[in-house]
Order: sequence, then C-alpha cells, then structure tokens
Amino acid sequence: MRFIPTRFHGILDYIYGALLVASPWLFGFSDVTYATWTAVIVGVVVLMQAIITDYEVGVIKKMPMQTHLMLDFGIGVLLALSPWIFGFAEDVYAPHLIFGIVSILTSLTTHRVPSRAYKTEHASHRNDIR
Repeated sequence: MRFIPTRFHGILDYIYGALLVASPWLFGFSDVTYATWTAVIVGVVVLMQAIITDYEVGVIKKMPMQTHLMLDFGIGVLLALSPWIFGFAEDVYAPHLIFGIVSILTSLTTHRVPSRAYKTEHASHRNDIR
C-alpha cells in the first residue's frame, strides 16, 4: 500500500540524507572508519538523488520517481547489510540497520508518480519554456 506523497518523501530525502551524513558524530561511531564512510557516502548519494529527481522538491528534475524508489530500495538493502558486508558489525550496526530499514519501507510505501497538480504545473512550465 502506497500512502506517502512524493512531496513528503522528497522532504524526508533531504532530512534523511543530512542525518546520514551527520550520523557518525550524532550517534558516536565516528571512530569506526568503515561505518563512518558508509554513512557519509550513502548520505551524499541520497542528497544528490533528491536533487536530480523529477518530483516536487527536486532541483534538476531528470530522474523519474520510479527509478528513485528503486534506488532507495537498493540503498536500504546495502545500508542495512553494510555492517556485516564491510565487517564493522561488532563495533556498530544499529544506525545502519535502522536507516536501511527506513529506506526500504519508504521506497515501498511512497507513491510512484508525483501528484496530478505537480504534473500539470510542471507540464505547463515546460510549455512556457519552449
């Protein structure tokens, strides 16, 4: 069941990406190199993805929402499993697992296309440019 509007998902993307980048220092695992770099790199990827997605809060608007959601799912799986894949689970695993599960769940519950109002407004804006 998809109930999260794309506009809300987009706002969450920016918050989620920023929290991921800051999480090593917020949650006290900045001394674990692989855990830190995994969170920071994934956070930057999430922010870049938000910027280029064609939805209400995207800036460049090149990536379709369905592609964005598929990438969110993949990012979630990678992030959730990263403590065991990269071998830092003995030091820290909860933030990566929780962030990963959140990404998976939001990818499965967000609408696949932006609202009709956004599509109508965006289409008329494109016609104005031509």
